[in-house]
Order: sequence, then structure tokens, then C-alpha cells
Amino acid sequence: MIPKLHFISNAKTAAAHKEHIQKACSSGIEAVQLDLKHIAKSERLPLAEEIHNITSHFQTRLFIKTDYKLAIQLKADGVFLDQKDASPTLVRKELLAWQSLGAAASTLEECQELIKKEVDYIALGPFKSSQASQKALGIDGFAAIANALETETPLLGFGGITTEDVNDILKTGVAGILASNAILADFSIIKEFHKLLDAGSSLEMKHRF
Repeated sequence: MIPKLHFISNAKTAAAHKEHIQKACSSGIEAVQLDLKHIAKSERLPLAEEIHNITSHFQTRLFIKTDYKLAIQLKADGVFLDQKDASPTLVRKELLAWQSLGAAASTLEECQELIKKEVDYIALGPFKSSQASQKALGIDGFAAIANALETETPLLGFGGITTEDVNDILKTGVAGILASNAILADFSIIKEFHKLLDAGSSLEMKHRF
């Protein structure tokens, strides 16, 4: 089962990661994506262990971004891969049987490739973009891709999404979201996101036999 709302923690310091994740978990977040790109490699394992203790206490699922070997060592709930990261096919072979695998996509073709590689969920975006070089998909883009895919693999939107966007996004067939800035601005917004997403129930993942 994959939650419909993920908090992306990409803080620049270990202290900020712990503070933000503690607050998110206390506010009811169901899943945390831990992005350690700003943390020195020597500090990543001890920090991830501390964060795993926090998420485990709250029964919050923890997904490690990019570093699948750390996720395996930590026995985290899963891994999230960016487009520049290792191949999902390779990572799947390395993961523990119960760990889940998510990956990012921004086009229909990328989504189709990820589905072939049997990822458990796809993060689709950006919904909005702050970079002139990166095209924002918006509602029309989300709808076009979701309709063309006709897949049971859950799609989660990302990229500047606020609570005001959720209802329209859900109508496209995208079933959940990954958020960072909106949550950092006000951790109490998690409850509003949950209400809008009906996130008390989780998306059903594909079963493997």
C-alpha cells in the first residue's frame, strides 16, 4: 500500500531534517521521502538511522531518495529514484522483497518505461515549475498522461502543489501528491491535504507473486 501524501524532506542540515520530519510526523504525515543530497556522505547513515527511529515511532513510512543501498541497509520502506539515478530494474533486484520502488517521470513515454520496469508508483511532474527550462505539466498535462496510460500503477503529482490544486488534480486520475514547500510553510496543512485526498485509505499497490 502506498500513501497518497508524501512529505519531501530536502533540508540543508541534519538538524533541519530531524526538526521538519518530527513536525510532519506529529502532524499526521503518512510517508516521508528523505533526500540527503545536501548532507555529507559520512553523515548520511547516522542521520538516516535517527530519522528512521522518528518515522518508526509514528508508524510513518520512510522512502530514501536515490541512495538505494542506504535504504537496504536501513531497512527503510522503500526507495525513490530521480530520472538521473540508477535504473529501476537494477534497483529492484537489490531491494528487499517487501521494499517499494517509486520513480519520477515528466512525459508519457517516461511513464510507460517505468511501468514496464514494474515500479510501484510514479511521481509525475512538475505540476508547476520555477525553472524556465522545465515545462510545467499543469492540469492538462496530468490529465493527458493519466488518460493515455490507463494503468493501475498509482500516479502522484509533484511540483509546487497546494491544497487549492488538489481537487482539480484528483479529477485527472492522478491519485496523490508529493509536497515540500507547502508543508514547510505550515505543518498543520497536512490535515487539510489528508482531508482533500481522503488519505486515510492508501492506494493499492500491485502484488508480486
